[in-house]
Amino acid sequence: MSTIPETVAAVSTVPLRPLRIDQVEDLQKLQKAAQKITSILDLDPLIDNIVNDVARSFGCVEAGIYLHDEEHGEMVLAGVHGCSVNHKGHRLKIGKEGMVGYVASTGQMRYAPDVRKDAYYISCEHDTLSEVVIPLHVGERLVGVFTASHPELDAFPREQLRILQALCDHVAVAVHNARRFQSERAEREIMSREAQDARVMQQALLPKSSPFIPGFVISGLSVPAGAVGGDWYDFIPFPDGRWGLVLADVSGKGTAAALLMSATRGMLRSLAEACTSPGEVLTKLNGLLVDDFPAGKFVTLVYAVLDPATRTVIFANAGHLHPLFIDEHGAHFLATERGLPLGIATGDYSETCISLSAGSRLVFYSDGITEAVDADEQEYGLERLAEHAVSAEASAVSIVDDVREFANGCGVRDDATVVFVGVKR
Repeated sequence: MSTIPETVAAVSTVPLRPLRIDQVEDLQKLQKAAQKITSILDLDPLIDNIVNDVARSFGCVEAGIYLHDEEHGEMVLAGVHGCSVNHKGHRLKIGKEGMVGYVASTGQMRYAPDVRKDAYYISCEHDTLSEVVIPLHVGERLVGVFTASHPELDAFPREQLRILQALCDHVAVAVHNARRFQSERAEREIMSREAQDARVMQQALLPKSSPFIPGFVISGLSVPAGAVGGDWYDFIPFPDGRWGLVLADVSGKGTAAALLMSATRGMLRSLAEACTSPGEVLTKLNGLLVDDFPAGKFVTLVYAVLDPATRTVIFANAGHLHPLFIDEHGAHFLATERGLPLGIATGDYSETCISLSAGSRLVFYSDGITEAVDADEQEYGLERLAEHAVSAEASAVSIVDDVREFANGCGVRDDATVVFVGVKR
């Protein structure tokens, strides 16, 4: 409950007074200002614009706007014109301090034609003789309080008070919208910084460079559709000279997919060092993910072991797109016998072994490659992928670049990842 007595200087007691011509002109300018302020979304410029326009139009000693701090039950000075005592950040307790506190408590305008006789007036500028304080409401919600002070007694006739109240309706909506815009912009900036940090961390998990293997050309590239994604690839060196090759796609997009990707990557690397074959690695990895993954989440993944000495690749496929293999017999998409996506149900994973001849290519890719579309909603598709992979200059980078050119400004809608293995002639 307010500690201030329930006495208000009623507007109805204000005598009618004809407006001077210069006042009419000023009020017309003020009405134009009212139309303008609703388009200003930055809070500080908005409030400065309001208090300065009102002060100029009415010849006020002081004009200010206090905003409602709901958490502390206080009014905070957010903008002021002409006050030499109180500055931005000055606080008044609601229901306890000054005309501002009174109006914030009652929700009713208070006009003091002679501030020397008003019990709630707190002296500020010594030449102030009259003051009006008007609440700023949006619906039932208190947004703030507007104040205007004048060096003349009873300086605000009824007509001006009505126009000021009408102006304050616009001010309340404008301030409310600006505060929401400010809050939402701050949240977006925080989210943007967090997304950028996540992107940096995720990029740090990708290989810093491609393996250097005599007789082979190996490359990889992953381009997330957003700041972070659920695709990843990896090159894992083994002490005996073999290399583990990984390409995976976690269901979903964004931060959630990135978190699952990071967890899966760590488990796979650990298992790859301890297990002997791709099928064994995926079987054990799947057993871990079935227990840990949230319902409805899964990973499609190809894991291969390249043996440069024998020019062979053994791979297992957990529900991922069929690898593209190109040799002297043409292009083939390699299927496997068994292999559910990881994290859905327990099961084992069959292996496929291929021999790499001179000039052959092996390509792992995510659906962001084959499902990219052009302006006519035509997909890039498997055929275009095979046609490009045959070219002498083909690499992971060239494939992604070809997809981007095909999309022709439509952008990559899903994470796009490629691992390319070429055997030199």
